[in-house]
Amino acid sequence: MISVKASILLGVLLVLSGCISVRPDALRAVQGLSGTDFYREVRGLSQDQREALFLARFEQGHVPSFFFRFRPVRYRFQDATGREHRIVFYCSPDYAMIGQKDDWARVPLTPMAAQRLADRLDCFLPTPRLVDYIHRQSRVKIAPMPMYALRDSSITMWQHHLIIEGQRRGRQGLISGIKKDVVLCSLDALKGKADRVAIYGWHQLDGMPIQPLYTGHVNWYTDYSHGARMIYARIRVNRQWRHYAELLQDPLLRGALTDEAGVMLLRYEP
Repeated sequence: MISVKASILLGVLLVLSGCISVRPDALRAVQGLSGTDFYREVRGLSQDQREALFLARFEQGHVPSFFFRFRPVRYRFQDATGREHRIVFYCSPDYAMIGQKDDWARVPLTPMAAQRLADRLDCFLPTPRLVDYIHRQSRVKIAPMPMYALRDSSITMWQHHLIIEGQRRGRQGLISGIKKDVVLCSLDALKGKADRVAIYGWHQLDGMPIQPLYTGHVNWYTDYSHGARMIYARIRVNRQWRHYAELLQDPLLRGALTDEAGVMLLRYEP
């Protein structure tokens, strides 16, 4: 539950900017490690070592402050009784990243590492429906740029980040079209296999995703095209805060977050 103090703080932030800050009090920003430095450090390391270093550096505060300023995504949802609900969720402006304001880099993560990050920030990973809403309301839409060689290497991840930055050309705001999202999905979509990662998205400029919901990769697989977008765990429904897990288990309101039937995966096991 949100404390009274936290509720007041969120209210003030909403009034002032329409955004919320999810930086934990214990996670203070520090200067030093850049995105360039990080990818130099992980060159030649294994995936497990790269992710462990990312999580350690993130916890140390080597993260640009703008990452923690979550943007609102607003829409209306009509439930099965015909009642309309006003929905607002808050998402990170970009994907999981490391570095400083003037030199940072996106870092693809396995679902286990993404879940650890989400737990630290009181967040969850999006569903495909939320990924679609984010794309529609993104201020910066970029055409996907596929790569084909050494897809799971740190070098390719770094190169892809630089390509995206060249496409972005300094534009600010909620961004989409640059990654496939690691997502939550129904247990049916996982087909009884608990060791899978679900990915979806990478929207083209016409709004169509390159990647339909796919659960064929084992959960230890990640490549340059994967991104971990954070969604704040509490969602505003008709101006009241509701936890995402509660909504996904609500027969009337789950459709606000997913178009899948059946029991939903609520989190990955880190």
